[in-house]
Amino acid sequence: MLIPDEIFHDMSAAFLDPVQANAGETVEIRIRTGRDVESVDLIRCETEHVEDGSVEKILLRRAMNRDPVEENGFFMWRAKTLLGESELEYFFEIRSPQQTVVYDRNGAAEDRKPEAMFRFIPGFFTPQWAEGCVMYQIFVDRFCNGDTSNDVLSDEYSYNNAPVIRVQDWNQLPSADGGDIREFFGGDLQGVMDKLDYLKELGIEAIYLNPVFCSPSTHKYDTQDYSHIDPHFGRIVADSGALLKRGASDNSQAARYISRVSSPENQDASDALFALLVHKAHERGIKVIIDGVFNHCGSFNKWMDRERIYEGRPGYEKGAYVSEDSIYRNYFTFSREAWPYNSYYEGWWGYDTLPKLNYEGSAELEKEILDIARKWVSPPYCADGWRLDVAADLGHSPEYNHSFWKKFRKAVKAANPDAVIIAEHYGNARSWLSGGEWDSVMNYDGFMDPVSRFFTGMEKHSDDYDPSAVGDVGRFWESIRGHAAGSFTQRSYSMAMNELSNHDHSRFLTRTNNKVGRSYALGCAAASEGISKPVFREAVLLQMTWPGAPTVYYGDEAGLCGFTDPDNRRTYPWGSEDQGLLAFHRDAIRIHRENEELRRGSLLKLEAEPGVLAYGRFLPDQASVVLINRNEYAVTYDYDVHVLGISANAVVRQLIMTGGAGYHTSAEEKYVKNGILTVTLPRNTAVVYKYARGMERDEENFLAHSRFLRFE
Repeated sequence: MLIPDEIFHDMSAAFLDPVQANAGETVEIRIRTGRDVESVDLIRCETEHVEDGSVEKILLRRAMNRDPVEENGFFMWRAKTLLGESELEYFFEIRSPQQTVVYDRNGAAEDRKPEAMFRFIPGFFTPQWAEGCVMYQIFVDRFCNGDTSNDVLSDEYSYNNAPVIRVQDWNQLPSADGGDIREFFGGDLQGVMDKLDYLKELGIEAIYLNPVFCSPSTHKYDTQDYSHIDPHFGRIVADSGALLKRGASDNSQAARYISRVSSPENQDASDALFALLVHKAHERGIKVIIDGVFNHCGSFNKWMDRERIYEGRPGYEKGAYVSEDSIYRNYFTFSREAWPYNSYYEGWWGYDTLPKLNYEGSAELEKEILDIARKWVSPPYCADGWRLDVAADLGHSPEYNHSFWKKFRKAVKAANPDAVIIAEHYGNARSWLSGGEWDSVMNYDGFMDPVSRFFTGMEKHSDDYDPSAVGDVGRFWESIRGHAAGSFTQRSYSMAMNELSNHDHSRFLTRTNNKVGRSYALGCAAASEGISKPVFREAVLLQMTWPGAPTVYYGDEAGLCGFTDPDNRRTYPWGSEDQGLLAFHRDAIRIHRENEELRRGSLLKLEAEPGVLAYGRFLPDQASVVLINRNEYAVTYDYDVHVLGISANAVVRQLIMTGGAGYHTSAEEKYVKNGILTVTLPRNTAVVYKYARGMERDEENFLAHSRFLRFE
């Protein structure tokens, strides 16, 4: 009988050559099987256009080589195929004397599932640097204050009907009553620059910055001016003192605000500081990704000018709110029937501070945004890509959205071919990841959700708790596989942003306490009560050994807690870090970066006891075994690791182990006997073992070596 776990194919370099190619080029497709297999057929799904204009899918069978090469105790079958213009979809049919199965992205089965076929998209090239890249998300105002001269002044202006506040105490918690949006702690780009060496030491390879363009709010998802970095994050080199004095002749808030934010000197200095930040980051081997909020802007935006801060000022046209004759009027939807009904214009989710942009109504708006897309990834700024906010909702129809993002991709890639495009997206992303639009997504459905449920039982906002989900391995794999097969190509999956926490959701460490609710109801102190660091470390270890781009939300590594925003936007606790968690993150990130299989290797589930998540990451000459016990009791199990290419009699070396007493990286060795690795895992413990070709050893020599080490 066929052994399903011995059959393996994915679209990594070990099984596909090349992994990216254009139409008209030939690729070699390889699949591994056990030695009992008699034949393998590669079955391509071709698209045909018929006379009535409809589309039909036909299957073309191609026998793979009849003389497979034996590698590591398996057969490797090969076939070459010529790429056409359209997407290549394929699966395999595998025969033994007793059985025939099909193999697709869901593994070996009796019947194929069309949505789970492997997909190769000719001409879809993604940046190699983003594959397995360790990223770090920074909410700028709360990370580090490197320049107090650019701090927002209390009463400098009003936002959402209340004056802004300069918070003097860095360690003060954000207000839970909604006032957080106008509380400024002073974090800025100079602060990020000052901490680049800290990030490099942590092992970070790319920074993702929450919005940095001109905006009156703390979060800056209500852009005022896409063309410039906010001087409160950048530099204020020209400050009209007369406008800031209470008794000045022009003392309106608009005048005081615009003297700082819209001064050409301040804008130029702030833009230059951003360019310098990117340059300094690049010197340390760190990429910089910026946040693009193009679905909506802010009511402060010069295009809308609802607050009339630009009206009548030299160099500015009248805003759409100021005049029906404004050149920007078609940038927005004004109508008494517009939904939601706010001042006669459409607002994002009903917020009148977030007017939704009307792309279908203005070709000029589309051109402006595409110019912005090019500008910030081009010299002198040279950002390394975009994270796109609520990207699928940009326009008023899916048809327009797909059309726009195709133009966006062409603009960005023409300016910087190595720039990455990662979108915020919930649900199936397949139509957006088909080669012409996004490179990948923030992996909420395929990582954050199932990981949170498995380890904590908590929904990612801490809005509900399902204890039955804790340790449910079957539910975890079903969720992960279903979303991965439905949404991703291999390339997109390898750079999906895998987060445990971020600016929109509760911090993962807080979720370990199983408290349902938010800070306004439970109080901020409750976020730190009853937390479990061992469970958190288990989740981090999974994050650093899972396919994709592991992304650390600033402060998670230092032990920050917090419910959903605004509580998840606390300041980084400089000088009060949890040193144990910080050291653990450094080691976990180092292990991810030092072991190539954890960055680019294939993923294979291993059979295990209930409550134990077991899997391997492997390349042809090396493998890592990851075992995570989420049970409240110890478990001993025999893991079949020969399916990872580990020799029948070999040694594996422990890279890291974390449990209730902390963690360690002692290089203890264990013996693999006849392909079986026997491990006892204490409660809430995770461990990673490493195998590399050449670590074969007979049992007698291993035992003698172990006795020698113990004697020493």
